[in-house]
Amino acid sequence: MVLAARNRGKLEEVAAEIRAAGRQAFIVDIDLGSSESIKTAFAKAHTEFGPTEILVNNAGVTKDGLAVRMKPEDWHYVLNTNLTGAFLCTQQVLQLMMKARWGRVINITSVVGEMGNAGQANYASSKAGLIGLTKSLAQELGSRGVTVNAVAPGFVQTDMTGVLTDEIREKLLLNIPLRRMGDPKDVAAAVQFLASEEAGYVTGHVLDVNGGLYM
Repeated sequence: MVLAARNRGKLEEVAAEIRAAGRQAFIVDIDLGSSESIKTAFAKAHTEFGPTEILVNNAGVTKDGLAVRMKPEDWHYVLNTNLTGAFLCTQQVLQLMMKARWGRVINITSVVGEMGNAGQANYASSKAGLIGLTKSLAQELGSRGVTVNAVAPGFVQTDMTGVLTDEIREKLLLNIPLRRMGDPKDVAAAVQFLASEEAGYVTGHVLDVNGGLYM
């Protein structure tokens, strides 16, 4: 398994857990805002592990603010990382997947990309764009045995949601039928399914993992 991100410290933590479970883990530094960094990272990964069979695009950054005051650089930063970065990563693996006539591309979008959210025009647009990218690539690649799907998490216990106040958290829970925040394992299970042989007849689909927040 190849792990790629900007935060090498967190990569090392995850890699250690994977290795402790008896699996291989290879770390690659990557900056999704840089096309050159993406090319270099995938070249290293392919040299170490061979062709990529399963790609999970799970980058997500935010620069929240009301649209009327949103700075252009904040708009571009979020779109370039969350959407353009995912597209460029996917480009790095498509030819090899099509040649092998097998592959899985899984994009991590968001419930916000489906329902919108005040103060997150840039983030919501990037995640909605991922859904459009997913469906378009699914149509392009289906005949070559490559499936492309998306997972749309709701509010999950992560560093990103950890900054929410107790008051905001309680209001959110009132709108979630299951009355709890999601766990990263909930999202991982959805990704695992879409990457499996059992999901071989599923493509172009957005799998909601949101506790019923959006139906």
